Amino acid sequence: MSNLELGIIGNCMYSALIDRKGRVVWCCLPRFDGDPIFCSLINGDEDEVQEGFFDIVIDDFSHSEQHYEHNTAILVTTLYDQHGAAVQITDFAPRFRRYGHMHRSQRLIRRLQPINGTPRISVRVRPTYDYGVKPMQTIQGSNYIQFVAPGMCFRMSTDMPVSYILDETPFLLEEPSAITFGPDEPLRYTVAEATRESYEQTLLYWREWTRSLSIPFEWQKAVIRAAITLKLCCFEETGAVIAAMTTSIPEAAGTERNWDYRYCWLRDAYFVVSALNRLGATGTMEEYLDYISNIAAEADDSLLQPVYGIALEKKLIECRISSLRGYRNHRPVRVGNQAYEHIQNDIYGSVIMAATQAFFDRRLAHPGDQRLFERLENLGRQCTRLYNVPDASLWEFRGFARIHTFSAVMCWAGCDRLARIADHMELHDRAQYWRSQAERIRTEIMEQAYDSGRNTFVGSFGGSELDASLLLLHDLQFLAANDPRFIGTVEAVEEELRRGNHMMRYVEPDDFGAPQNAFNICTFWMIGALAAIGRKEDARAIFEEMLNCRNHLGLLSEDTDPQTGEMWGNFPQTYSMVGIIHSAMVLSKSWEEAF
Repeated sequence: MSNLELGIIGNCMYSALIDRKGRVVWCCLPRFDGDPIFCSLINGDEDEVQEGFFDIVIDDFSHSEQHYEHNTAILVTTLYDQHGAAVQITDFAPRFRRYGHMHRSQRLIRRLQPINGTPRISVRVRPTYDYGVKPMQTIQGSNYIQFVAPGMCFRMSTDMPVSYILDETPFLLEEPSAITFGPDEPLRYTVAEATRESYEQTLLYWREWTRSLSIPFEWQKAVIRAAITLKLCCFEETGAVIAAMTTSIPEAAGTERNWDYRYCWLRDAYFVVSALNRLGATGTMEEYLDYISNIAAEADDSLLQPVYGIALEKKLIECRISSLRGYRNHRPVRVGNQAYEHIQNDIYGSVIMAATQAFFDRRLAHPGDQRLFERLENLGRQCTRLYNVPDASLWEFRGFARIHTFSAVMCWAGCDRLARIADHMELHDRAQYWRSQAERIRTEIMEQAYDSGRNTFVGSFGGSELDASLLLLHDLQFLAANDPRFIGTVEAVEEELRRGNHMMRYVEPDDFGAPQNAFNICTFWMIGALAAIGRKEDARAIFEEMLNCRNHLGLLSEDTDPQTGEMWGNFPQTYSMVGIIHSAMVLSKSWEEAF
């Protein structure tokens, strides 16, 4: 049965997901949102799939082992046969500096090494096109195979017998070999030389990158893996950060909550920037701020979309794909996301809060200036107009609209941060104006969203429902951690939404019924809230449980079954990686305490 026990390789242009047996089950080329030429992950159960994968099969398979090279995005899978022989597969996407530029070719490299004897293997390369509609045609060359489809052509180069690969003939692997799969371009060197140099340079890049990170004393391995994964979710060409690598991994079995997450959500902006800032990953953070600034520049006085494409595409028309059977046969498979048409009023505050970093962080090469502030003021004016207007909320309800408390608070935060930026720039009149707007919005939130009888804020103006976004009222600086209203809200949300050591985002039925699985980022929000109100040991216990829910390589998806701990939802989830980083930073003892 298909599962999310997967590793990820990538280079900030494209990525691939690889299962525990070394099978490439998901890979979109030439970029994250492209046609998945390897798509078996969402085409039924593993034993049913005939196309859309790239694997190395060892005769008389016994078991496998898998790990990452220390502090890198280089994945190593070892397949053992029943007689003790084994083949080691090293997978990576090239990423390193060359001639002053970042080399990040859309090329998958697989290095094979026989160990413990002479394994007998088969190589099966079965790409498809148009979301699994048809297999690509093959054209044989001297030491390569071309895979051809309408509008695309890929080349696989190798120092193994090409005929064996075309016919999937088993053969003895007696010496190290390699395969590259990518653009239809000849290699400048032999396959062995090209892959060896790429491996050494990519290894060096990732180890140098991780050495520059600011990490907590505790849970270092978890934070480093989360940081690398967050980096891999960045489309470096524009600075966009995608929500996840996949589409249509359901949030829970049989729910039709199957969405395409290969895009950039503005609601994530503040949280992603916060995580990158905590890590000291200033280059990646500045690239993301550039992407956000481009959206702000285009917006002027018009409405923002909740989600954009990775190259600022606006139309992400959602459709169903009938050619793929879905993850574990759970349909539908969706491409595009209707959320781009939604009204979500929290996003204006999200963008302002993310961009605030540019005005106060002296490490950045391009600090915020008067022009950026004016663009952010345009978004602030939307905050003042829309804070008490019904919307779909950050949860993207499709069937109803309310005045959601979180959206209102984010609008308050947008005005509050504009006042702080204006003070910093010595624009005192503007600071006074935005401070007065923030206070006006805050007063109405207090009147409309706080239930004094229950001592808790509620999910919408005049409503009674609770949702997990209320756990962020302290993190957003709307309430102090010791404010009895915040403590009461945390306790009320915990009582209603906590399931063991996991948190639901809400429990009331929505367009698809009542949610079944816990939403991982909400659990991390609870960890932060509990730590803030002094329940640090409770927070640590929940955090340790969340770390146990990661897969064997330290990765998390969007959702967790609170009963079984199984991962569901799109993978790997940026929000979940951000949650690991934030929680570890909040909970860890300091380096000074440790020594």
